[in-house]
Amino acid sequence: MDVQDQDKLLYDLCLAEIREHVCSHCIERLPGAPPCGVQGKICGIEEHLPELIEICSTTDSQLIDPYLERFHDEVCTLCEAQDGPNCPCALSYLLPLAVTAIERVRQCRQPR
Repeated sequence: MDVQDQDKLLYDLCLAEIREHVCSHCIERLPGAPPCGVQGKICGIEEHLPELIEICSTTDSQLIDPYLERFHDEVCTLCEAQDGPNCPCALSYLLPLAVTAIERVRQCRQPR
């Protein structure tokens, strides 16, 4: 499997883990509804998932703060919707759950 295929597999696994363990905590999602994209809503977690996976791959901490700081510094500062009424991110409450989900996938994929 080449690097692109591995990256795609990691992305797909992380997305599935987030949809299973994070989306249910989102105040934007209707109970039992499909992910927000299907409803025409932008999900900041899904929109920036590649960047979040990269941050998780290059950050090693037992604390959530380094992950949050990097995401804010590397993603939010470039976002045109930052702090505005159209900001699609649920960072304040979902990002820690998303990081946990991605780290869980990464740990399962590491050779033993």
